[in-house]
Parts: sequence; C-alpha cells; structure tokens
Amino acid sequence: MPLDYCHPTAPHKKLRLPEWYVSSLMMDRALDAICRRVKNLDRGHDIPYLAGYSLDGKTIYIDRHMPKFLKFRGRNIDTDRFLILHEEVEKTLIDQLGLHYLHAHQIATRAEEAAVRAAGIGWHVYDRFMQKYVKSIGDERLTRVPQDLDLKPYRDEQDDDLLRRMLKSVHAGNAPKGIHVKDLAQAIGELRRRVRWHDTPGAHRAAAIAAKKPTKKSANKSAKKK
Repeated sequence: MPLDYCHPTAPHKKLRLPEWYVSSLMMDRALDAICRRVKNLDRGHDIPYLAGYSLDGKTIYIDRHMPKFLKFRGRNIDTDRFLILHEEVEKTLIDQLGLHYLHAHQIATRAEEAAVRAAGIGWHVYDRFMQKYVKSIGDERLTRVPQDLDLKPYRDEQDDDLLRRMLKSVHAGNAPKGIHVKDLAQAIGELRRRVRWHDTPGAHRAAAIAAKKPTKKSANKSAKKK
C-alpha cells in the first residue's frame, strides 16, 4: 500500500470537538486507518462496477482503467481510498453479519458518500466521475477478471432482480397453463428468501439462532400442555 494514504510523519491537527462527534477530520482519520489495513490493492484487472474484493477479503480490486485521481477545483483527489472504504465495509457486513449484498451495498455507499463529503467534494460530482468508468456484468470490456474475485454480489443482485420480476409476472396472472399461481408464487417467494442470504459464517450463525427460537405455534402448544 502506498504511504500517501496516511500521514505517518505529519502531526494530527487537534480536534475542537470530542472525537465521538461528527467530524470531517475524524472521518478522514478513520479512512486512513481502513486504507492502512488493506493487505493488497490490485489495479491490474477488469472489475465489474469499478471495484470488488477477493474471496478471502485480503485483496481489494479496482478496475485497471479507473483513473487514480479526480480533478476538483484545482485539486487532485485520490479516489482509490473511497473505493477501498466502500469495498471493505461491504465485504465485512456480508461476511461477518450475513447481510444480503443489496443491504451491505447501501450501507457501504452511505459510508463512501460521507467520506467524499468530508473531503470537501460534491457527491454528485464524484458519482458522475465514477459512472463514466463503470463496466456491467455483460460488458465486452471485461477481458481480464481475477480468478479469486468474489462473485456473490453480482450473482445475488442479478438473481434477486430476476426473481422479483418473475414474482411480479405471477401476481399479474401470467403463469403457464396448468400451473397453480398460488403455489408458484409461494415457491418463488421462498427462493427469493434463500438467495438473499450468502453462504457465510454470519449467515449460518443467524440461521442457527433463528432455528433455536420457538415459533408461536410451538409456544402455544407447550402452553396448552402445561
């Protein structure tokens, strides 16, 4: 990792407010801390939607065509640090808490936006800059994708979108002949619930906890027996 992600020799400016208050300076320090913990930063591959992470979370990937700097009001803004923040937060929420990608992505995007604004950059300016270089899943420019890229975010997002459209069609009465709409809708709904969970330790822990909790029916039966 390049050392310009942090400032090891420069003295920290003293905060005027307690450190737990919302502070742009404290946000910048937190961002430095996250960037310093990244073991590997790879900019030599084609990455869908600009950035991603390896299966083990030890490598952050940023698309090889993504410029390192955004020119904003005479400043060269290092954008890698914001992408690193997004990917680190997202990966942690998915692996450790078992969140679905879409939920983890929303939280990570909010963190990224806060860091961008703390740096004095307009979010819409930053977002427009990023959108110029986005490559989608089916993009023909994806010719050099890393073998250990974690594909769960891409797979789950596409699956849930497809199932949501299928369910909408079923509710509209557009089911094949001979198929009971109610049964099909129930099956699709169940599948949607499953694809929202990743095969992660966090997801397994949540499932185990849910399995231990007694249902209302079982609780009522046990109460009647007493």
